[in-house]
Amino acid sequence: MKKLHSIWAMAIVLLVVCGAMTSCKGKKTASSDTAAPTESVTPEKTMTPVDAVDKYLVEVPGKGYSQGDVCIPCARVLMTDESDPADVKVWGDFWVFNYKINGDTLETVSGGSHPGLMHLRKTDSGYEVTSFDAVGDGSTFIPTAKKIFGDRYEDFMKMNSDQDGREAVRKDRIKRYVQENGLSVTQFKDYGWDPVKL
Repeated sequence: MKKLHSIWAMAIVLLVVCGAMTSCKGKKTASSDTAAPTESVTPEKTMTPVDAVDKYLVEVPGKGYSQGDVCIPCARVLMTDESDPADVKVWGDFWVFNYKINGDTLETVSGGSHPGLMHLRKTDSGYEVTSFDAVGDGSTFIPTAKKIFGDRYEDFMKMNSDQDGREAVRKDRIKRYVQENGLSVTQFKDYGWDPVKL
């Protein structure tokens, strides 16, 4: 009887190990500044705060948009506070974009801005987002931004209105994603605009 229990225990362990190995098969990996279609980093990698923010952007707001072939976050971090491991705070101007691969071009399908404050906690594998305080839309934008960013509100507004800076970071994130995932992409293109070479 003991031998039968041991055989069953070994079979269960093998199933769990094999399941874990095959669940990641075929998924692309990415750095802290990029993301794969379904997740921003591999489970084996220690998650930094930026990795955790990227993962959240892909898995939560990124999935709320029309889907493409790849989802690439563009997190512009204004400041972080890691003094409390149970509530690490990351303030920033967070963007996420979904793209379709068309030959050598990433064509923008959807995406948008999600500025605010990410709350994270430290885990054995790094960090994970536990909640997000989002800046509101329309008439609630200014009051919620002032509440969330406090004395750094002016810095946030400067970052949020800096389109050239945002596009430079976006281009860098796309370039890294393309290199790390071995894509034969040389440019990206927003609808109605000329392609941007990487």
